[in-house]
Amino acid sequence: MTLPSHDAWIHTSHTLLPRWKSLSLLSHQQSTLPISISRVNQVDAARLDVEMSAMLKEQLVKVFLLMKPGMLFQYEAELDAFLEFLIWRFSIWVDKPTPGIALMNLRYRDERAVEPRDKVRTGLEGPGLTVAQKLWYCVATVGGQYIWARLQSFSAFRRWGDTEQRPLARRLWILIQRIEGIYRAASFGNLLIFLCTGRYRNLIERALRARLVYGSPNMNRAVSFEYMNRQLVWNEFSVLVPLFIKFICTYFVEADGLLHETFHLFTS
Repeated sequence: MTLPSHDAWIHTSHTLLPRWKSLSLLSHQQSTLPISISRVNQVDAARLDVEMSAMLKEQLVKVFLLMKPGMLFQYEAELDAFLEFLIWRFSIWVDKPTPGIALMNLRYRDERAVEPRDKVRTGLEGPGLTVAQKLWYCVATVGGQYIWARLQSFSAFRRWGDTEQRPLARRLWILIQRIEGIYRAASFGNLLIFLCTGRYRNLIERALRARLVYGSPNMNRAVSFEYMNRQLVWNEFSVLVPLFIKFICTYFVEADGLLHETFHLFTS
């Protein structure tokens, strides 16, 4: 058995040191810890934002009740875009979550940013969206939806889909239908990926690398179901009471008719 030379450990250290440095650098480049964000919270946040927009639209429509009927319907797309822009301006643009995202204790995080490993404790750390991401988010959500809604209404009004239309209009209609089909298929694929990974609810978030994470790791979502339970109880009660009253009235009417028939039978 031969003993190693006295400088063997020096050669070994020189061989393993580059590997150790590469592993250390790789660990420091990992920006976040693997975390899991509730998919239900993310979907509920989107639904709450839709409900908030609908409530604002309902209140704004009431302001124009005394105006010419049907005039507001012509500018419905502009009204929706205006409300979406207001929500974006006073939430995402100023580094604040939308109302639905705030209620679900969530916030947007830029997944492209790299945080040092020693600064990552809970996996929720990370900067918010950049100015470019915010602007592109506005262009996609506000401008994109407005342009698409106007294009669909204009093509339907001009009847581009009719067979007797000009070939150019017919081709544009087919192109619009294909684009819509591709978008729906891509959205469905993104939904399947979202259900598997829990990241990026829609294509816009995936394209911008804007991920929803918890705003505070020690706080639950701020949604109380007490009002909803009370509303469900009253709705069921309001449905049950008329049925019960109708049943009682029908019972007494039939009983009164039976008594009259019995009385006439005995008196005749």
